[in-house]
Amino acid sequence: MICLDTNYLILGVTPGTRESSQLIAWAQAGEIMVAPAIVWYEFLCGPVTSAQIEVMRAFLREIVPFGEVEAKEGARLFNAVKRNRHLRVDAMIAGTAISLKCSLATNNHADFELFEADGLKLENR
Repeated sequence: MICLDTNYLILGVTPGTRESSQLIAWAQAGEIMVAPAIVWYEFLCGPVTSAQIEVMRAFLREIVPFGEVEAKEGARLFNAVKRNRHLRVDAMIAGTAISLKCSLATNNHADFELFEADGLKLENR
């Protein structure tokens, strides 16, 4: 299972990008792809067309709610990076991936690699 970050959703609906090719390859290989609710929210904030939303939703098995388990994991990560406010949303996304025991596909390695010491696995490293 692969958890997708917002940049994978945005670039995934852009023909010819590495991300769109990767999503197609994962889908053809039978890989399960999910997105945290916070990522889906960021994607929907756009700009994005209804056709792009429909295409991206077809790739996703689930939009994962941000519940108690994810909140606890996200807060643990946020505190581990010394409460850096810039990383608050990233901690929520990483916490969701860790809670699901899956890797995170992102282009934002600079911020997310800070969570690797606390259990986050990054895809395409």
